[in-house]
Amino acid sequence: MEMALVEARQVARRGEVPVGAVVVDQAGQVLGRSGNRPIELHDPSAHAEMLAMRQAAAALGNYRLTGCTVYVTLEPCPMCAGAMVNARLAKVVFGAEDPKGGGMVSRYRIGSDGLLNHALAFEGGLLAEESAKLLRDFFRERRNGNIAG
Repeated sequence: MEMALVEARQVARRGEVPVGAVVVDQAGQVLGRSGNRPIELHDPSAHAEMLAMRQAAAALGNYRLTGCTVYVTLEPCPMCAGAMVNARLAKVVFGAEDPKGGGMVSRYRIGSDGLLNHALAFEGGLLAEESAKLLRDFFRERRNGNIAG
């Protein structure tokens, strides 16, 4: 999760919402890592998790990320949670919950509601305060006009 926080801090400096993600295999090898980049890439799907999963899939040469874990600083949104189910991830570990748009525990139960063909194991709250503080500070700066957006 520390690596995911590093990714989040890097993109915050570029004006992106500070969310970072890292994908690791069963041995703990990093296969993909990224921060949010929808503004930079002009791509609404360029969330940290999506970009990190794309890198991991390329590293494995397979769109299935069986046995892999995603560490992400913010609870995945419905789009990312759905992609995680499709990728057949083993587990998702997230920091802060997202009460407005969380796709795993806060608003929806994607991957654990039994409605899809794959169940995701998940753990929330890992370095949650650091993750939440990063987001709070970012949006406070944005409201104060110190960050474009």
